[in-house]
Amino acid sequence: MTAGRIDTHQHVIPPSYRRLLDDRGLTAGGWPTPRWSPDEALALMDSSDIATGILSVSSPGVHLDAGAGGRAIARAVNTYTAELVKNRPDRFGHFASVPLPDIDGALEEAAHALDELGADGIVLMSNADGKYLGDPIFEPLWEELDSRAAVVFIHPTSPPMEMLTGMPSPILDFPFDTTRTAVHMVAKGVFRRHKRIRVILSHGGGFLPYAAYRFVGAAQFNPEIAPEEIFEDLRRFYFDTALSSTPVSMPSLLAFADPTHITYGSDFPFAPSSRLFDAMLETYPMSDEQRFAIDRGNALALFPRLTK
Repeated sequence: MTAGRIDTHQHVIPPSYRRLLDDRGLTAGGWPTPRWSPDEALALMDSSDIATGILSVSSPGVHLDAGAGGRAIARAVNTYTAELVKNRPDRFGHFASVPLPDIDGALEEAAHALDELGADGIVLMSNADGKYLGDPIFEPLWEELDSRAAVVFIHPTSPPMEMLTGMPSPILDFPFDTTRTAVHMVAKGVFRRHKRIRVILSHGGGFLPYAAYRFVGAAQFNPEIAPEEIFEDLRRFYFDTALSSTPVSMPSLLAFADPTHITYGSDFPFAPSSRLFDAMLETYPMSDEQRFAIDRGNALALFPRLTK
């Protein structure tokens, strides 16, 4: 398995977190919470040539209570996942959760997870109580993560407004919200101020690659950033292939993204059709070098501990 894929978009559902979601009737934007266990994750990985899965919590994230309650949920989720990684560091990695929009709590948990738990990075939801990630209130967190050259995984969550009544958010709203927060970050100069962070966008970046040239117009609304800087910063994002390795998605992604910035993603266990997307990725015409980069090579550059 040492030459297998590195999955940068694989989820963990700790038992205590699952009970909390079920007790409160919470889901990932209306998508039913699937079964999950470490053994089921390893079985999927073995059957899909995944050497290592970098685990993260999906929507709705951990800020389910204000103050100490939200911080306790984040700590419990991160402690559970860190123990999985400790037991199988070859098979699992860990994007730690932080309780945004609680800035002080997020700073404390990020430091604890990165320094004490050995997390491989931090996962952020695309918005926190309706505030997108370019909002000035999040600047202290970006400063902290930049000081550590941290890897940040942005996972979509439901937008503050309902898009289509009765339609689960993952169908349409999630790609929309990923795109919205990415453009917001760039337009607000997050990458201009913070050169060391590496940020992975879920699901091929939503529709960012397809519409990237349109977003250059965001420079009109921030006189401190030029159109060419908008485009440059949009290309600083990394993109995973979860649910996005189709014959209609891959051309835009490959045409836009830095070829060293595309990583493999399964979206297990939330994507029951992941094998279909794997098959499309495996048959998509590309060079052996590009295929290795997506499956493993690009992620190794982000997580050098996996080269050992």
